[in-house]
Amino acid sequence: MLRHRAASATPINGKALGTAATVAFMLLTGCVSTPADPTTTLPGLGDCLNQVEMKKLRRALARCNEVVDAHPQQPQPRNERALLHSLTGDNKAACSDSLAAAELLKRLPKTPAPDPILVEEIQLRAKSCQVLTTGPATAAPKSAGRGA
Repeated sequence: MLRHRAASATPINGKALGTAATVAFMLLTGCVSTPADPTTTLPGLGDCLNQVEMKKLRRALARCNEVVDAHPQQPQPRNERALLHSLTGDNKAACSDSLAAAELLKRLPKTPAPDPILVEEIQLRAKSCQVLTTGPATAAPKSAGRGA
């Protein structure tokens, strides 16, 4: 005896499917914002270290130069550019930016108070550069390879 099985799934209503697809499309495209026009907006204060890739440090440095140019009185971009210079091995440029960031930090208004972590980072980098840019200590330890 041959039996026919009834379909267990409910048939798809084409109109309902089309409506659901339209709603999904509207939701997805509604979440995507159009990119800002780069000719009318300045880089943001914290854009130096956005999406930095070690293989593309020169590109990151170029973008950071734009941020420094857009915010010349702010210490944060110079501090971030100092980090990028360090990563490229240019310690002289890194120290130049670190010391400049420390000077700019001193000129910031006291209210509102700058981010304490940023202040500490800038001061630490500047202090490191002051040690690096001064002559060797008079009581510097002798290297282990030389007779002592």
